[in-house]
Amino acid sequence: MKTTRTLVICLLAVAACVMAYFCVMSVVTPIQFEDTRAQREVSVIKNLVDLRTAEVEFHHQNGRFTANHDSLLLFLKTAPKKELLKEGSLTDKQLEAGLTETKAVKILDNAKKKALKNKKLSFANTDELYAYIWANDADVKKNGLQGFRRDTIELNMLQTLYKGEYDEQTIDGIVVIPFSEGKRFEIEVNNDYKTSQGIRVPLFEARAPFESYLGDLNKQELVNVVDREQKLDHYPGLKVGDIYAPNNNAGNWE
Repeated sequence: MKTTRTLVICLLAVAACVMAYFCVMSVVTPIQFEDTRAQREVSVIKNLVDLRTAEVEFHHQNGRFTANHDSLLLFLKTAPKKELLKEGSLTDKQLEAGLTETKAVKILDNAKKKALKNKKLSFANTDELYAYIWANDADVKKNGLQGFRRDTIELNMLQTLYKGEYDEQTIDGIVVIPFSEGKRFEIEVNNDYKTSQGIRVPLFEARAPFESYLGDLNKQELVNVVDREQKLDHYPGLKVGDIYAPNNNAGNWE
């Protein structure tokens, strides 16, 4: 009788410990899941922002977005970054007289062409060329464009966009979702979207579903977070852009 009583007490103690364990884990597991999720999403967001930067530049130079990861990476590695070098500005008086940036640039371009065609002249660099036309070209002087300069220059794409953070060997990483065992971001484009006014506005969207970077964590917590976002009609993961409506390429965490 005593043995039976002791056994019952032991079983009750074990049951109490098990219940206590599950009670603790029911609190700890969601907290651990959310902490890990927050830590990982810092890296995922970083890649999405860098990917957005690449897509925006691709669109700037090509008039469209691309859903092809390899084409985007090749563009980053080989295409130059074109920037407009500006020096000087038009005065209110010049603008009132009808001079515009476009007209001023055309006057300068014509002056440069004339100077370069003159076989009696030679210039060591662009600075010398501008110094000459500012001082000698009649149209430039007539329109008061001395000191006004507009030049398109070509810079290294990776250095300019990412300030040296990536090189040709490491840039491939921006299309990969962190903590996903090498899965790439899902990219879709809608280059034929038109507004209600009939204006064409190319759109793109890059996504990382929760399953891609949280798939190795607690399965029930993952199901819960996906279900919660879907019920709110939110994308279950992180993304930038939208292929159905212009949103200035915003991220869904912003």
